[in-house]
Amino acid sequence: MESLSTGSVAPRERAEYWREHIGDYQSRMDYRYARNDDFHGSTVRQHTGAYQLVRFWSDEITYTRTTRHVRQDPDEDYRLLLPLQGSLTLRQDGQEARLEPRTAGLVTFGAPFECLQEAGTRAFILTIPAREIDEPLNRKSPLATGLDLSRGLGRVVGTMLGGLYEERDELSDAEFDAVSDRVAELLCMLAVGDDRPDAPGQLAEVEALVRRFVRAHAADPGLTGASTARALGWSLRQVQLALQRVGTTPRELIREERLRLVRERLQCRAYDHLSVTDLAHASGFSSASALSTAFRRRYGVSPRDMRHASR
Repeated sequence: MESLSTGSVAPRERAEYWREHIGDYQSRMDYRYARNDDFHGSTVRQHTGAYQLVRFWSDEITYTRTTRHVRQDPDEDYRLLLPLQGSLTLRQDGQEARLEPRTAGLVTFGAPFECLQEAGTRAFILTIPAREIDEPLNRKSPLATGLDLSRGLGRVVGTMLGGLYEERDELSDAEFDAVSDRVAELLCMLAVGDDRPDAPGQLAEVEALVRRFVRAHAADPGLTGASTARALGWSLRQVQLALQRVGTTPRELIREERLRLVRERLQCRAYDHLSVTDLAHASGFSSASALSTAFRRRYGVSPRDMRHASR
């Protein structure tokens, strides 16, 4: 984490200082200042190898990333822009979104864009790896969408970003990444633009998010189809429809992920100190007998036999 301000340099040096400063955080862009003889701005940056969250404030400025910049300094990652005060205007791929507090925009640095910032604007900008957006949504195209963060799922996203900033001195890298992963998942849901997905493409997006969530929480003994739907902001019926189109159910998916988890642990010497009963409880099963029955049906051998065979 680091904090920087133009107040640390002479007035006539501040515009160039800002250009270099932002250039260290983001990819190559052009900067157009309303006043470049005494520009004011400040940033607070949190980052790991995966994500970066910057809370910034500055005078009026326009950022432009051109085709030349995209070619010379490739960057496929997305940025989520969320004004806290003032406004931003995003233009990309023929779309324009005016962002004010409680609205956000998702923009890719893999395509040209323009961002106009009015004087005194304070905002968050979160860098999100491209794979966290493209893979769940099965897309490879620019986004410049006004996202409503005033209610529902959007409000949760805004609250989580505020929490990341407020707790910046307390969070480990792993914790920062874990929360950022969740924000990325929720943004995918918002980007779909329909909380009642019925079209095949939307159902595929729901299925991908459900599978990812179940895999991440398979060891939770309280994991069910209903709890998964509730956590992701959909109804149980919507989750069932998404999985039904690929021939499975929430119950079957959860059982399959738990069995996969047990198999991996049986084949890993780091878990040799755990009995089959311990593994059952640590992997979400109610008992060793429930695990053994399901495991033998799925893999044709008992958990103990698989452990011995792997040795």
